[in-house]
Amino acid sequence: MTAMLLAALDQTIVATAMPTIGLDLGDAANLPWIVTAYLLASTAVTPLYGKLSDIHGRRIMLLIAIVTFVLGSLACAVAPTMVTLALARGLQGIGGGGLIALSQTILADIMPPKERARYQVVIAGVFVAASVAGPLLGGFFAQHLHWSLIFWINLPIGFLAFALTNAKLKLLPRNERRHRLDYPGAFLLILSSTSLMLALSWGGVRYPWSSAPVLGLLALAAMLGGLFAARLATAAEPLIPIEVLKDRVVYSATLSACFAMGTFIGLTIYVPIFLEGVIGLTASESGVALVPLMVGTVTGATLSGRSMLLFRHYKRLPLAMMSLSIVCCAVIALEGRALPFWLMEVMLALLSMGIGTILPLSTIATQNAVEPHQLGIATAAMNFFRSLGGALIVAAFGTIVLGGAAGTGHDVESLIRGADPAHLALTFRSVFLAACLGLMAAFGFLAYMEERPLGERPAAKPGGAPKADTPR
Repeated sequence: MTAMLLAALDQTIVATAMPTIGLDLGDAANLPWIVTAYLLASTAVTPLYGKLSDIHGRRIMLLIAIVTFVLGSLACAVAPTMVTLALARGLQGIGGGGLIALSQTILADIMPPKERARYQVVIAGVFVAASVAGPLLGGFFAQHLHWSLIFWINLPIGFLAFALTNAKLKLLPRNERRHRLDYPGAFLLILSSTSLMLALSWGGVRYPWSSAPVLGLLALAAMLGGLFAARLATAAEPLIPIEVLKDRVVYSATLSACFAMGTFIGLTIYVPIFLEGVIGLTASESGVALVPLMVGTVTGATLSGRSMLLFRHYKRLPLAMMSLSIVCCAVIALEGRALPFWLMEVMLALLSMGIGTILPLSTIATQNAVEPHQLGIATAAMNFFRSLGGALIVAAFGTIVLGGAAGTGHDVESLIRGADPAHLALTFRSVFLAACLGLMAAFGFLAYMEERPLGERPAAKPGGAPKADTPR
């Protein structure tokens, strides 16, 4: 949990300090690279951490991730220019890409699937704590102290995580087998995902979607993605095992989480614009009004985790809650501006509760469906596709929102200040209807997922000897 907190806090603490960083370094034009560099690096390397942990063990890979993240944080704290800071953020992202996936995999190593549900609630709690504390700390450091403290704070947390990991994780069960890392496949995956993420980050913001840079990056991503798919089909031991990708539980759970998490991320980014531009709240008021959306996911994860402990048919509660989420989202889409504010808050909380129920279920169901020596790559692949799906849905939401900003400028500030509230309300009706489609897709894949009984025992005894079987 301490290692996971590093990555979770970094996702929220940087945003509020970005304007101050841009002014201090005198390069506001390249400020988006602070986010983009981290996002590109962390997404691209996530599957590699999973595969390498299946080969060399979780402990050593988590130690490498922590050290890389801390070194990147140190480089960020002392960066004298925006270019240096962006490069340091890329190094930080290379470490951050392994923290969350490896932490989830370690939980799968040491406890049976039913018990993992209990700890998925703790994982959700870590992210909510980071989502609340991150913006507050980032704003306080930037305004009253110095922006570099948002990176210095990672050093003590990182040292603590390293100490706990180095000492306690020596007791981890050993499920790894002799594997070969598919270097060509890894190279193609990194290049294709980086091209796609860069196109999604730039499209509609830095360049129009129809511009040559964006279309070129999308074409490059499609070509490299096709080569990666061909490599998966022909390699003796592909980066992501074919039997994992073809498993009905794995791909349906991953796609369900992909649409649910992508919709949630999109809403957390654009609902504040709705609250400020349509409802008329201030920036600080919209931040407080967003709390039910954040807290609802933890409540949903808690309910889902408990149901997996108690009930054999553990899909029923998430399906019921997702149905409620779709209804709430549709009501906001059709009646958003006319709803009383308290009812709007209730609707947002119920909407996110349904999303929260999917998150622990998808992780545990995926881990329950694969062999112990495939836990690392299966968990990492699920997180990887979640990130890509989130980027796609956020880009779709952004296209809808900025498309409604015609005549007000293509940025959020001018959209809030310059757009007519009635016109903006119509734009956000389309956003919430798109969110309904995302939630319906998540519901459909969850309903399609096979409901296999959860295992009662962990994969191996702590401290067990590594297996020496040949690869399948």
